[in-house]
Parts: sequence; structure tokens; C-alpha cells
Amino acid sequence: MPPFQTPFYLIDEQKLTKNMDKMAYVATHSGAKCLLALKCFATWPVFELMSKAMAGTTSSSLYEVKLGREKFAGETHAYSVAWADHEIDEVLAHSDKIIFNSLSQLARFQQQSEGHVRGLRVNPQVSSSDFLLADPARPHSRLGESDPEKIARVIDKISGFMFHNNCENNNFALFSSMLDHIETTYGALLAKVDWVSLGGGIHFTGEDYPLADFCARLKRFAERFNVQVYLEPGEAAITQTATLEVSVLDIVHNHKDIAIVDSSIEAHMLDLLIYRQSARLAEAGDYRYQICGKSCLAGDIFGEFNFESPLQVGDRLSIQDVAGYTMVKKNWFNGLTMPAIVVARADGSYQQVQRYSFADYLASFGNMA
Repeated sequence: MPPFQTPFYLIDEQKLTKNMDKMAYVATHSGAKCLLALKCFATWPVFELMSKAMAGTTSSSLYEVKLGREKFAGETHAYSVAWADHEIDEVLAHSDKIIFNSLSQLARFQQQSEGHVRGLRVNPQVSSSDFLLADPARPHSRLGESDPEKIARVIDKISGFMFHNNCENNNFALFSSMLDHIETTYGALLAKVDWVSLGGGIHFTGEDYPLADFCARLKRFAERFNVQVYLEPGEAAITQTATLEVSVLDIVHNHKDIAIVDSSIEAHMLDLLIYRQSARLAEAGDYRYQICGKSCLAGDIFGEFNFESPLQVGDRLSIQDVAGYTMVKKNWFNGLTMPAIVVARADGSYQQVQRYSFADYLASFGNMA
């Protein structure tokens, strides 16, 4: 275990390489290009490794566009739910493609984006999401245009589409059936563009996923409409590659044994709270503890887990599979120290690439001379 003060996120390059090998396989066997979704994972000290297998990045904001351009080799795709007037010129200057979320945004920035590769987000009104909160096709969704007739009127102003309607989808049959729907509904329009992004949320790097079938389906889609296909993996790129290393600070008992650790779900693993999910730990044995964070939030609970022996103050625990939507969402709730970021390099060495201090906390609220 690396000798750094907990809490810290630990990214394993050897595990990351396994996912990158699958990215490369998809590119080779389907022709699709994989772009890292920076909204999920933006820890750029491992971008050099990732860029060997991925074709670039896609964004949700100006800062992500600039991060992709500066730190990740390859293409930089710029998408946002809405671009502001004061940022559009900088977005265009740092991107290869810009994807507008609506027809009104496309019209608003038509003159400024003239000569730039432009795309439009299309909402096919079907998705794989089990959570209304994350469902891009939810009722009254603001995410993309749906009407083929309205889209047809601007087809001469764009060269591509972005569909993002998968959400934690590890079901190939469901993915394929939703792609069938896209082909049926928008086929006439797809035949008139040069490229199509199918977005992220497809867990094609998961265990037992039918990767060969997935590649064949993508290739068939690309050949039917003569388009370059893009994928925008976030979780798929970094799943099972990182842990959150924490230490036990106290053991208390209230009808069950409770271990308090030097971290917090609200501050360091916010999605557990948002989606009411449990963290993951390797479990064994008959000693059961509720693992809780140190914030003042009563529901700051990582989950309940079994251990081989009783926990003691000072014990180290490894929260599993934490790369996605953690480092990009960490915050200063309760003034808790943000976890450092450590990379286990492929050569066996450990490198602490980020560490936070009181000065960072202070600067987040003001920077007056």
C-alpha cells in the first residue's frame, strides 16, 4: 500500500490499460472512435496513457473543452446544454467539432460558427436509464431535438449528430434495439451527415459483454449510413481502475457496530448520496460493520460490509471502483480535506499527482489581496 496520508483516490494504470485495450479493440473491429467523456473523469495525469487508445475527448463546458485540447491528444469535441455568448468564441478556438443542444442555439451562433464542424444533439425519446434524474429522454427533457421534420430544415448547416440516450447500459440487446429505433426514426437524416456520436453510458468494457457483437453492430450502422461513428465512454473507460483509500477513525455501537472513516460520501463520493447507492468493498468473514463518513450529515453512510476480523482504529479500507463521477464532483462540504490523488504507475511506482491544503479551501471562497 502506498505510504500516503488518507484519504486519497488511487488510480491503477495496469487496470486502466485493460480498459484501454478494449477501447483499441472496438476502434479496430468497428471503426468507431472513442472519446473520453470528461464530465465523468478528468484526472489528466493519466491522459497520456489513455490517449494511446482513445481518439480524443468530449465535453460539457468551456473548461472541459480547454482541458481536452490542452491535455489529451486527438480530437476535441465541444458540447454543452447551452453555450453563453461570452464563451462561444473560446469554445470554437479550442475545439474540432461543436455540437449544439438545440435548434435555437444553432441559429444563435450560426454566424460565429461558420466554417467550423457543427453537429446537433438529437433526443430519440428512448433511453436505458433506471433513474428519472439521469434519464435524458425523460418527459419534457431539454436535452436535444426530437422532431425529424424540424431537424431536416437545418441539415445543410450541420455535418453530424450526437445521440446520448444510454445510461449505465450493460445490456447489448437493449443497446441494439434502441439503435434500431434511431435508424428507423432518423434514417433519412442519418444518410445526409458525415459523422454520428452514439454518446456514452454503454458499459462495453464490463465482464462478459459481447464485444464482438457490439463491434459488428456499430460497423453495420456505420456502413449503412456511410458515417464515422463516435462513442463517448466515461465509466466504461475507467471502470474498476481506482479505489478510495480511507482510515478508520473511531468505532461506535448503536444496535450495530459502526466504523467512522476519514472520508465522506457527500464530499468525496456524491453519487452514492444522489442515487442512494452503497459503496463497494471486498467482503469476507462474519464481522459486520456499517461504514460511515465523518461529516455532520446523518446519512453519510458508505454501506454495511463484512470483515474477517474486528476493525480497529487506524485500519485502512479500500472503497472499490471509484474513478467515475468522484474526482470531478468532490467538494469542500464541512471543510473536510479533499482526498489526494495517487497514481499507481505501470512500472510499479506510486506518484501523488494532487494534494489539497487549507490554502485551497480558503481560495475556493475568496482571493482578496
